[in-house]
Amino acid sequence: MHKLTTQSIEATLNANVEARSINGTQTLGRALDILFALAEADGALSVTDIAQKVAIPESSIYRFLQTLEQNGIVERRGKGQIGLGMRILDLARSLSQQMHREIVPLALPVMEELTQVTNETSLLFIRSGASATSIQTVRSKALIQYSAENGRMLPLYLGASCKAILAYESEKTIQNVLDKWAPNLSKDSLLQQLHRIREQGYALTQGEIDPDAFAVGAPVFDSRGMLVASLSIAGPKYRFDDKLRRLSIQAVQHAAEELSRKMGKE
Repeated sequence: MHKLTTQSIEATLNANVEARSINGTQTLGRALDILFALAEADGALSVTDIAQKVAIPESSIYRFLQTLEQNGIVERRGKGQIGLGMRILDLARSLSQQMHREIVPLALPVMEELTQVTNETSLLFIRSGASATSIQTVRSKALIQYSAENGRMLPLYLGASCKAILAYESEKTIQNVLDKWAPNLSKDSLLQQLHRIREQGYALTQGEIDPDAFAVGAPVFDSRGMLVASLSIAGPKYRFDDKLRRLSIQAVQHAAEELSRKMGKE
């Protein structure tokens, strides 16, 4: 018969705690995999679809979904379809508001200077799924100017503000955008454009959002080197001569780098 000692009891308890910790971490990881699969689907999925995407047996998927549904993280939509719940939307809204509170006060003086230097409207965009949302603008004082309201959403593949974001996103995000907008896109052409944007550090477009407007955009990064936004200017094409082109590119890149430094990027 083995004699139990204080050391052996402690070792057993520690092993049990470690095992529960590992199981808890695995459970959390699988639940997150399910949420990511639903988010990337941009709609509802069946249990079978989810199981195939995350490589988890359907019996386990049902158990995870039951807990997630009880907490409002997922919800049932139609016959056998599962989608993200309202609680996720609340969390996303809170995150967006937090981002606004953090970046807008830092960005505003940079944008005001950018508009003063270029005499064109400056814009700050963040990614929202397969789109980008304008969260701050500083309008030009020119008589004829580009005007864009806060909250405007644009597809990520269109315009300098959006392409300056998409070019620095993951391959999976880029593929999701291609899948969503595939009928309207030339895949090879877009991938070449994104590669060129990464090489030169800015995006330049003419007539993509408005046929009479140009835009120049550059990425903004945080302290971890993660993309957080794009900073851009936009104005009427008739003013966009070689002199303004050179000035715009230089000024936008400088402003984006300055805002990145304010966000903690070294």
